[in-house]
Amino acid sequence: MKRLEDTNLFYTALFGSDERLCGLLLVKNFEGSPSLIGGMDRLILALYENGHIAGKASEEHWKWSDMTIMVRRSTPERLNAWIAAGEHWQPFFQWLTDGEVLLDRDGYLAATRDRLDRWPEQLRERRLISEYSRFLGAYLQAKQNLKDQHAMDAYTNILAALNHWAHIAIIEETLHPEPSLWEQVRRVNPGIFKLYDELTSSWETMEQRVNLVILAVEFAVLTKMKTSSSLLLRILQSRPEPWSLSELQDHPALSDLHLELTPLLRKLAHRGYVAEITRGVKEHGLHLLDLRYTASGFE
Repeated sequence: MKRLEDTNLFYTALFGSDERLCGLLLVKNFEGSPSLIGGMDRLILALYENGHIAGKASEEHWKWSDMTIMVRRSTPERLNAWIAAGEHWQPFFQWLTDGEVLLDRDGYLAATRDRLDRWPEQLRERRLISEYSRFLGAYLQAKQNLKDQHAMDAYTNILAALNHWAHIAIIEETLHPEPSLWEQVRRVNPGIFKLYDELTSSWETMEQRVNLVILAVEFAVLTKMKTSSSLLLRILQSRPEPWSLSELQDHPALSDLHLELTPLLRKLAHRGYVAEITRGVKEHGLHLLDLRYTASGFE
């Protein structure tokens, strides 16, 4: 059994005959990092041509002799969306960089490894707006929690906001977030780390700590807004006609990021980066104003 597994014949025999399979990646349980593959002994990431994953379970657990195996099935398109949005980022990044490629029919895995290594501006831009959208959402929720006198919920959300801010700071340095995020932040941006330390370790009351950190977060929300939203602003500038919310949500560069566009657009408009354009429409006999958006200067 050991010899068969060591030569990877077990995995290629199970998956390799499927012509719809375009990539196969093997990740072994690295000592000290069992959480990378959920505590299992092996992870197999199987990539299928788009449209050919239907009918297959996206995740399965197997056991072979005394070894546990997690099988994850996906498509290159879905993984590209995960990379752009930052979903499952830490484990997926390490799977790709540390895993063993058993099959790469069209070169997707090799190209993706190269793309992550180069960390191109287009990919960083998508990650930035994704992180900023969540940063803004967590900050707004923390403010509402404080207003409602829910200090513990405010603490949870402002801690989440700090986490997204930390990711933004790291991406701006053209680095990838590491598993030990806050140790990395301590090196890259000591100011954000100090806020994290004050929030989690200070002797002050929870409400006092949240109020202190939320002021710094509020300033960062404003100063990071334009650069982090450059992808959205460029889309708005790409035509003179204003954009509806649904058009922006369906735009190919944004649709797979699952952004909370409403608060982001409202904040951009409030800061003068985006102009709100209204036009009369009639719905069910009622005269309404349809709200659309354009980059400032086109209105």
